Amino acid sequence: MGEPTILPRSEHGLSRRDIDPDALKVLYRLHRHGFTAYLVGGSVRDPLLGRRPKDFDIGTSAHPYQVKRLFRNCWVIGRRFRLAHVRFGNKTIEVATFRRTLPAGTETEPPLVSPHAGTAGSDKPATAAPRPSAARDLDPASRIVRRDNTFGTPEEDAFRRDFTINGLFYDIATFSIIDYVGGLRDLEARAVRSIGSPDERFQEDPVRMLRAVVLASRLDFILDPAIPEAIRRHAPLIAQSAPARLLDEYYKILRSGAARLSFARLADSGLLYHLTPELLTGDLASLERSLEVLDSYRARFAQAPDTLTNTILMGTLLVPLGLLGARSRSPGDAETSPLRTLGLLPVSRRDLERLVQALDLQARLLQTDRPVRAQRGVLHRSALGDAVTWLELHDNRPDVVAYWRDLLAQRGRARPVDGSDPDDQDLRSRRRRRRRRGGRRSRPG
Repeated sequence: MGEPTILPRSEHGLSRRDIDPDALKVLYRLHRHGFTAYLVGGSVRDPLLGRRPKDFDIGTSAHPYQVKRLFRNCWVIGRRFRLAHVRFGNKTIEVATFRRTLPAGTETEPPLVSPHAGTAGSDKPATAAPRPSAARDLDPASRIVRRDNTFGTPEEDAFRRDFTINGLFYDIATFSIIDYVGGLRDLEARAVRSIGSPDERFQEDPVRMLRAVVLASRLDFILDPAIPEAIRRHAPLIAQSAPARLLDEYYKILRSGAARLSFARLADSGLLYHLTPELLTGDLASLERSLEVLDSYRARFAQAPDTLTNTILMGTLLVPLGLLGARSRSPGDAETSPLRTLGLLPVSRRDLERLVQALDLQARLLQTDRPVRAQRGVLHRSALGDAVTWLELHDNRPDVVAYWRDLLAQRGRARPVDGSDPDDQDLRSRRRRRRRRGGRRSRPG
């Protein structure tokens, strides 16, 4: 560790206009109360590349419950390591205390600041509640590094991150960029490089192998040669990762706008064989076309649209390779959703059933010459939104898509922002009303 590279405001292109206003509120309030507050990771990287970040994350010297004392709209989450989530409507700004990795052989972990801790300017000292030791070195069963994290300095926090281009900080106090790890150099070289040894980084968290390949694909960067070599050595470790976490990473890939290149690079790296070997068999040209269509659709939007549901994304992988299996028109029938997993990934039965319904509706959607009254049966199908999106992706019928989008808008059946099913909401509402009516009945004497 040495002195960081510091770019003053006059020497970089990240402006406060590039930062979400609510993230600025959090940064300024932390700073006003005496805490160090930095914009971190992709929130710094993407604006320097001329891209709009999806999320704005903050690193701070404030402990989680100190953050909570400053924001009434804050929730502290997490078990192994606590994070503060500051919520503004449907938006969440994640605030993490600077961390460091415990040295090998550490027996205890410094305690968390309690919910009653004072703020930086408070006369009341921060109190601490004891925590049991959770520090471990290398798990001999999985060969994954399990050392827990504890609070540290900004420099220590930078060195425990995954890749150099994710280790940049933006200081709200001086509007400068702070680089402890060589991230500015690698941004200029358009390279993804591990902070420290990629072998150690991938053993700490095998999902980083997946993220390295995808990050390079999404940004159109090269991979440092040490990364593919380390991936080949440690690819089997990916099976030790939580399946739900891997599925979430796949959905991020499919929504990224670089799905085709990402899966091609995952195949070249050998990771795809360990993750989803089914995607290496069958009509690969058809799968590639499907991913290209998805990327073209995604390129029309600044951020991934709500129409790219998990149902649509899973269908993009399954349908071209014939992995959906036998289709039945009876909801809930076992043959409707024979697939339970895709490699290491869990597959949602609900998403598969919805995908089957969306595919079954394709022929009906083309019948736009029927009167609107005759379309009521279609309009009340819960998978209609996904069916229209599938038609838009895979059939060049913009007039038909516009017709159904208009009907959906007129009838207020556009998909909610949270992606929930309107039919499910109506059913739950009716059930609640029935229970309330039943509760008011007088008992027989």
